[in-house]
Amino acid sequence: MWEILFLPEARSDLLRIDKSVRAQVIKGINKVAKNPIAKNKGGYGEPLRNQIGKDLSGLFKIKYRTIGIRVVYSLIVQNGVMTIIIVGARADNEVYDEAYQRRMKHE
Repeated sequence: MWEILFLPEARSDLLRIDKSVRAQVIKGINKVAKNPIAKNKGGYGEPLRNQIGKDLSGLFKIKYRTIGIRVVYSLIVQNGVMTIIIVGARADNEVYDEAYQRRMKHE
């Protein structure tokens, strides 16, 4: 299992959502953390690319269709670290815009 880290903002995102939804999100993150690399390499990761004119290459997403949540994360492969960047509603592309902003802030 990869080490899971949260950006401070992502931890706040998670704490803001309803407890029952939060439990589902955490369960999904833990499942993906077993093998978060790209699906085409045998993992669970869904790679991102350019979204809304922003370069999100190198990031991955977890979609929770039934609860309307997306999680965006990055990987540091050599250290086995999965960093959660954002936990947010799927509304339009806001989650990707915010993921881009946070990525720029923390790089």
